[in-house]
Amino acid sequence: MHELTINLHMHTTFSDGSGTHADLGQAALKTGVDVLLVTDHNILVEGMNAYYRDGKKRVLLLVGEEIHDQDREPQKNHLLVFGANRELASLADDPQSLVDAVRLAGGICFIAHPSDAALPAFHETDISWVSWEVTGFTGIELWNGFSEIKSVAKGKWQAVAYALFPDFIPHGPLPETLRRWDELTAKGQRLVAVGGSDAHAQHLSLGPLHKVIFPYEYHFSTINTHTLVPTPLTGDLVSDRKMILDALAAGHCFIGYDLPAPTRGFHFSAQGKDGTANMGDETTLVGAVTLQARLPSTGEIRLVKNGRVIKTVHGEVLAHITVETGVYRIEAYKHFLGKLRGWIFSNPIYIK
Repeated sequence: MHELTINLHMHTTFSDGSGTHADLGQAALKTGVDVLLVTDHNILVEGMNAYYRDGKKRVLLLVGEEIHDQDREPQKNHLLVFGANRELASLADDPQSLVDAVRLAGGICFIAHPSDAALPAFHETDISWVSWEVTGFTGIELWNGFSEIKSVAKGKWQAVAYALFPDFIPHGPLPETLRRWDELTAKGQRLVAVGGSDAHAQHLSLGPLHKVIFPYEYHFSTINTHTLVPTPLTGDLVSDRKMILDALAAGHCFIGYDLPAPTRGFHFSAQGKDGTANMGDETTLVGAVTLQARLPSTGEIRLVKNGRVIKTVHGEVLAHITVETGVYRIEAYKHFLGKLRGWIFSNPIYIK
C-alpha cells in the first residue's frame, strides 16, 4: 500500500476563506501534502479539480462542499460532502435526506466538527452536530484543527494569544467526540474518522496589529488524514480521485498531527486465519488474532477496544494477541511544547 497525506476541510474566497484555490495549491506544495479536499460553504465550485506542480512535487486538489442549513438559527449540522458531483445544498434543512442524496449520487460524507462549542468573545456560536438520529453517513471529522481553539481559550485575550502562537493549541480530538465515535462503532456502525484543518487563513486586526491567523501552510503542517491507497498518484485525475475517495470510504486511513513529528509510516494491522486486516477492515475471530502497531518514532501507544484502553506501551511497537471480538483502534501520544499531546489516531479494525 502507498501512503498519501491528505488535508481536508478548507475554505477559499468562494465562501469565508481568504485564499484562492491556486493559493491553497501553492501552500500545499511547500508543506509536503499530497492531496487537498476543499469544502466551501454551500457551494460546489466546479472546474477547480487540478494538479499543482513545482518541479517533481505534485499536489492534487479536489473540490467537495460543506453543507449546512443557512436558515437555521443557531447554526448546526454541518456535513462535509465529497464525490457527489452535484449541488446538494438545497437539502440541508433535512440532514437525513441530504445524507441519502449523497449516497444515491455515489458520494461520501462526514459530520463536520461534531462537538463545536461557542466562543462568545469572538461572537462564535455553538455549531455542533445535533441530529444524531441520522444514519448512513460515512464517518465523522474526529479532530478539527480550527475549532479546537474554542476548547482551550477561556477569553478574548487568551484566544488572541493562541491565534498568535497556534502551536500551543492542539491537544487531540475532543473527549466528547471520541466518546461518541466509540459508542457508535461499538453498537455496530462502521464509521470512518478523518482529521480536518477547517482552514480559513483569516485576517485579524487589533488596533495597529494585523496578522493572517492560521495560514494555510500552518494547517497543512498540522492535522492531516494519512490514507493508504493501492498505488501512488498516477496523474490521471479521474482515476486518482476515485482511488482516494474509495480509500477514505473504506477507512483505510489514520489521523496524524504532523507538527511534533512526522506521522508518515504509521502501521496498524491484525493477523489471523483470515489473513491480514488493515485499518477500516473487518476480520473474523478464529482462535486468536494478533494486533500490531508500529510508530514512525517513539511515543506512547494505547490500544483501545470498544472505547476502553486495554494496553499502553512506551516505544515504537505494540503487539497484542486477542481472543475477543470488538472494535480495536490505536491512539499515540507525544510530548510537545511541555505537554503530552495527541499524535496519531487510527481507524478501527473490526474483529467479528
